[in-house]
Amino acid sequence: MSAPSARRELTVAVVLCAAAGGLALSAGGQPWADVAVTREAPLPPVELALTGGQLAPLVPATGLLLLAAAVALFAVRGRGRTAVGVALVAAGLTTAVSAVRVLVGAVQVGPADLGDQVGLRGADVAVAVAAGWPVLGLVAGVLGVLGGLLVVARGHRWPGMGQRYQRAGAAPRRPVTDEDRHQAAWKALDGGTDPTDDDDALR
Repeated sequence: MSAPSARRELTVAVVLCAAAGGLALSAGGQPWADVAVTREAPLPPVELALTGGQLAPLVPATGLLLLAAAVALFAVRGRGRTAVGVALVAAGLTTAVSAVRVLVGAVQVGPADLGDQVGLRGADVAVAVAAGWPVLGLVAGVLGVLGGLLVVARGHRWPGMGQRYQRAGAAPRRPVTDEDRHQAAWKALDGGTDPTDDDDALR
């Protein structure tokens, strides 16, 4: 694989992971569901909004992991990069599954989950999921999985951080020429020293 192609693939993987992490964090902080709590009379009903972090706490957590992995792709190579790819796939799957569970109503919300704002065991809780933000969480998970699979499949061929600046070895010294000796002699005279003292060093 050519170096430009490898760098392009690395860039695509980093963008996918960073986008997945950013979307997961953004979605996790938004309201995913409206909750209506009917309490015993004479207490009035209570309406609350639950964020993605409350309904699916793994979504913002995996968002941080995805962002960290995007940075790590530059710093590691070989098997280390493959391990990062596996972690990305796992984080993406976790994000996607957490979002799907909320979308299909598999996450149950009871009075005990709402804290001190309700505080009554006999309250009736009704949950209405707003699909927009959970879907964004699902998209984040899919992007994370795609980025991770790309890293696992191709990451071992990509350059590491600073690799382009590595040198195979020190370049051989250029032989000293007569012109070099003449210039050194004139510099020595200008500096007030006898150039014949350093003549051996120039050979």
